[in-house]
Amino acid sequence: MPNTTHLFRVRSLYKRILLLHKLMPVDLKALGDRYVKDEFKRNKTATQQDTEHFMAAWEEYADVLYSQAVESVKDSTKNVKLGASLTQEKLDAMRDEQLGQLYELMQETRKLNVQFSIKEDNKDKK
Repeated sequence: MPNTTHLFRVRSLYKRILLLHKLMPVDLKALGDRYVKDEFKRNKTATQQDTEHFMAAWEEYADVLYSQAVESVKDSTKNVKLGASLTQEKLDAMRDEQLGQLYELMQETRKLNVQFSIKEDNKDKK
C-alpha cells in the first residue's frame, strides 16, 4: 500500500502548481496544465529515486512561479518574466527521454508565440 504521506505530498504539489498556473496568461496556463497533468500521470510508477528527483524539480518549479507571482502582485507595472533558465548542469543531468520532452515543450511554446502574436498589416497604412 502506498505511503499516505507521500500521496498527500504529491497531490498537494500537483494542486499548488495548477493553482499557480491560474496566475499565468491563458495560453501558457493551458499549456502548463496539460504538461503538468501528463508528467504526473507518467511518473505514477516511477522508482523511489526518480520520484524524489521528480518531486524536487517540481517543488523548485512551484517555488519559482510563486516568487514570480508575488513579484508581479507587488509591482503590477513591471513586466515579470515567467520561468527560469536551465543551467548546463541540469541539461547534462537529463536523460534522452527528458531532453526529447523538453524539446517538444519548446516547440509548443513557439507555436503559442506565433498563434497569439499580433501582426500589423502595413498594406492599408500610408
